[in-house]
Amino acid sequence: MTASLTFLGAAGTVTGAKFFLEAGPARVLLECGMFQGLRELRARNWAPPPIDPARLDAVLLSHAHIDHSGYLPRLSRDGFRGPIFCSPGTADLLRIMLPDAARLQEEEAEFRNRERATRYQPALPLFTEADAARALALVRPIPFEHPVEPAEGVTATFHPSGHILGASIVDVQAGGRRLVYSGDLGRYDVPVMRDPVAIEAADTLLVESTYGNRRHPADDGTPVIVRAVQRAVEQRGVLLVPAFAIGRTQDLLYLLRELESAGRIPDVPVYLDSPMGTHATAIYARHAEEHDAAARRVAEAGGEPFVPRGFRVARTREDSKRLNGLEGPAVIIAGSGMATGGRILHHLRRRLPEPRTTVLFVGYQAAGTRGRALREGADRVRIFGADVPVRATILATDALSAHADQAELLRWLGGFRRPPAATFCVHGEPAAAAALRDAIRAQLHWACEVAEDGARTAL
Repeated sequence: MTASLTFLGAAGTVTGAKFFLEAGPARVLLECGMFQGLRELRARNWAPPPIDPARLDAVLLSHAHIDHSGYLPRLSRDGFRGPIFCSPGTADLLRIMLPDAARLQEEEAEFRNRERATRYQPALPLFTEADAARALALVRPIPFEHPVEPAEGVTATFHPSGHILGASIVDVQAGGRRLVYSGDLGRYDVPVMRDPVAIEAADTLLVESTYGNRRHPADDGTPVIVRAVQRAVEQRGVLLVPAFAIGRTQDLLYLLRELESAGRIPDVPVYLDSPMGTHATAIYARHAEEHDAAARRVAEAGGEPFVPRGFRVARTREDSKRLNGLEGPAVIIAGSGMATGGRILHHLRRRLPEPRTTVLFVGYQAAGTRGRALREGADRVRIFGADVPVRATILATDALSAHADQAELLRWLGGFRRPPAATFCVHGEPAAAAALRDAIRAQLHWACEVAEDGARTAL
């Protein structure tokens, strides 16, 4: 049986991950991500799918982030009826993430129609909550290290990748060949999550390259957090933290609690203004089996790893709106992490013009996003159709990234006992993917290429 793989996303970009596996009659999709960022990328979400969803046997999902899972509702709307296999942690997170993404789609369409801020008549959501519910009914949780057969002649196993709760390395046997997809690899020796599992062999390897051309700061991210909180206290202002609801929000809450306990920052009110982040934090607390030893010790001692002393939750829209009148010092954590949507946009519109505001970016900011523009020093950004002046102080750190940097990627690759016959760098902007390719060739002496969008390769 011959097997092949086609790159349908996350090739030359960090978003829209989709890899199409064909092995004899089997047709399996690895990842089902939504494109984000640049307009031309987002337009691909609306294009006819390059494969017939109704003919797919199954989807294998590495984790719940929208750039890996967010196209599932559209796929099911367009005829996919097969199982979606993922880890139990990912399944739990999808149950909050996909409906939330659908609500954002519907709300944005409703807003654009109401404000006439659209060239389409009417503006439509990419998918609806009903589409998300249809996709969720197809999800089949599979524990780590338990093989599953998603299609005839295909076996898959999920291994912990350490990126976020439930995140997996996807290990596939098909046509007598072994395909390993790193998913998004986590980091070593960081708070909350365990280290990525080592893999010993593969015939074809897909490795993410988000930070393939960078080294993360040697610190653990706490110096810039301390600086940001101290500035909010000194200015009696608000510290805004755009944060991914899953993963980064929990890391932040954990570190704020640790810094308070160590006396490195004063106790200040910490508002979590993210319904999805609130639910995700509860799920993280339930899945202690995926935590590292330090986080488990906090819970075993009777503490709550993700609850700073001044922790407060803005559960409703009304709660969120009331934060507009909040006087500092205070911290507001809200999604989305790249400032592309969600409640953080309302806070940025309200507080970016104020010099006493501090904004702290703690994650990757893709090209074309407001987060990238602000991080690169934009003096104004467009929010809800208006140009908003930027007088706030903008801080950023890559130390809290949930993605391995070049050195950590090479460390993980060093666990292979023999070189794969073919290695492809995926999920990276062109410069990052090329840099990782060059490092793999130079340091490991492997055959390695950057995946090309739309290309097909034999396994």
